Amino acid sequence: MHIKFTKMQGIGNDFVVIDGFSQPINLNSEQIRQLSNRHFGIGCDQLLMVEKPTHPDADFRYRIFNADGGEVEQCGNGARCFVRFVHDQKLTDKTQICVETANGLIHPKLEDDGLVTVNMGSPRFEPSEIPFITKQSALTYQLSIETTQVEISTVSMGNPHAVQIVDSVDDAPLQTQGPLIENHVQFPQRVNAGFMQIINQHKIKLRVFERGAGETLACGTGACAATVAGIRLGKLVSPVKVTMRGGDLNISWEGNNAAVMMTGPALSVFTGEIEI
Repeated sequence: MHIKFTKMQGIGNDFVVIDGFSQPINLNSEQIRQLSNRHFGIGCDQLLMVEKPTHPDADFRYRIFNADGGEVEQCGNGARCFVRFVHDQKLTDKTQICVETANGLIHPKLEDDGLVTVNMGSPRFEPSEIPFITKQSALTYQLSIETTQVEISTVSMGNPHAVQIVDSVDDAPLQTQGPLIENHVQFPQRVNAGFMQIINQHKIKLRVFERGAGETLACGTGACAATVAGIRLGKLVSPVKVTMRGGDLNISWEGNNAAVMMTGPALSVFTGEIEI
């Protein structure tokens, strides 16, 4: 199979983006793992597929596959790259589009300054919606990690997140706790593990161990989830600047059922063709 692709990145979270809109492309899990491999393939955190929508109100369908070949519900940095891609490829002349995802519709907008704003929808907190196995809903939960107890907030931004506050993201036990939290028995669909350091009410630092990808330089939904968790706990006030190793995102949330708004860059790195 001969495939044209575009390599893109959103503050270091990198993607292989494929146009499955102009022609149907079907990839299996092994092929996705091959393309995502940084030594034997193109290399990426996630592979993004642009497809024709099945929802009547959507302009495009957006599918996301982690580097391990598994399909996931949402990716915020990918959503920004998605709108940049369809605009650059002249698949649309709209600066704001309606995109169908596995978890509903999102509305990314290409701003005049080149940044991209995405309406990420309303966060969800009920354990059944994460999903997270617990007896009752609460602001925070105690999670047993081997012999350690950690306090987490759980948030769904279309995909599941477990956020904990740490004194320093540089010293956070991400590599040891990250895989254990991701695969914890109380998260039946696994989870993204976020480690948040609060600088002040409007600024945090964040590292995320992503489900199916490991630590990435940035995680858009993780930035949204951490901001929402901090606001609910009374430790943050919207808007919040989220600094990750790949760069910064600006997140706004007015609480309750309001949508989370995420603004940041999305850039094409190179285009190419590959035979798989």
